[in-house]
This record gives sequence, structure tokens and C-alpha cells, in this order.
Amino acid sequence: MSYILLINEPVGQREARTPEEGREAYARMTAFAGQLQAQGLLQAAQSLQSVNGATRVARRDGRMTTVDGPFAEAKEMVGGFFWLNVKTREEALAIARECPAAEWCTVEVRSLVPCYEESKA
Repeated sequence: MSYILLINEPVGQREARTPEEGREAYARMTAFAGQLQAQGLLQAAQSLQSVNGATRVARRDGRMTTVDGPFAEAKEMVGGFFWLNVKTREEALAIARECPAAEWCTVEVRSLVPCYEESKA
């Protein structure tokens, strides 16, 4: 089954770190990804740029809008993800508990299903 671990981090957290702290956190996350890759559980993993570089696109009533970030109303941002291929939801949850980001962020575990279906977790 495919699950995604969404790394939800507080907006501004990255900017509050020193460059050394940022590199250390990134090294821990890439080492974690390497372990999952070696176990054959990882489909993909990426870190996302902060919301400062984000752009939102929407079409409403035939009108297209494009809005650049940052977005003052946001308290959290998706900072990255791990896409897993595991046998059970419990396995995905166990991996999320081991994720280094759980120390400074929230790790959200979601199954990947078509948008018209509910997860069978």
C-alpha cells in the first residue's frame, strides 16, 4: 500500500535555525530516507522550498488567479514528504514515529487513494 508522510512544519521555523542547524536537520532527514531506501520501502522523498517561494493558482467562475506567497494566514507549511510502499497502515505509522522531523514538526500519515474513495486503512 502507498502512504505519504507529510512533514508539516511551523512557518518561519527554517529561518529561525542557524545554517549549521539547518544542515544538521537536513542530514538527519536524508539519512532517514537512505535507510528507508535500503529497506525497499521508499518510493520518493523531497524537501520543499518554504512558502516564501510559493505561488497559488486557482480558477473560479472561469477566472484564473495567480497569487504569490508568503501567506500570512498560514501557521504551518508542508516542508517535504516521504512516499512509502508498505504492507500496512501500522507499518507506515511506525516509520512516521521514527522520522527525525517528528522532533520539530508534525508528521501526517495518509494513504494514497483516488479522490473519490476513502482509505481502507
